[in-house]
Amino acid sequence: MSTKPMHTRTTIRPVTLWPPSDDVILASAANIIAERYVKKNAYTNPQATKDFLTYKLGGYEREVFAVMLLDNQHQLLEFKELFFGTLDAASVYPREVVKAVLAVNAAAVIFAHNHPSGESEPSMADKHITKRLTDALALIDVRVLDHIVVGRTPVSFAERGLL
Repeated sequence: MSTKPMHTRTTIRPVTLWPPSDDVILASAANIIAERYVKKNAYTNPQATKDFLTYKLGGYEREVFAVMLLDNQHQLLEFKELFFGTLDAASVYPREVVKAVLAVNAAAVIFAHNHPSGESEPSMADKHITKRLTDALALIDVRVLDHIVVGRTPVSFAERGLL
């Protein structure tokens, strides 16, 4: 019989705050939508894509510009928040968008940004940057499928015929 003392393992469990914050709930909802729809050709379902982007960007109090990077089958490779701005503007740099596209070898993209005011109507600046980005990505044979403005009701450039 051994005279060594027996050691027991103590498991440390993380503290879970209850109820979860709104941000935690929205992040979980976005992940569920991504798993169910976006990774299964949700680009063909504009409403599912808008829902996903609303959950991802709708809670910000400042403008955030993001890109959904897609493969040649239009499956989601990565969702990337690229630029963070102020209450009513975010500076978007085509060079950085091209770098993000090339980093994952994306074949197509969907742009998105939020309007913290809740007003979803695309501004002239939104239309101008979409055109600049579309032109830049055309040089490397990457298609822009849509640009969605997230506000109270998300607006799709593609559905409006703006692309």
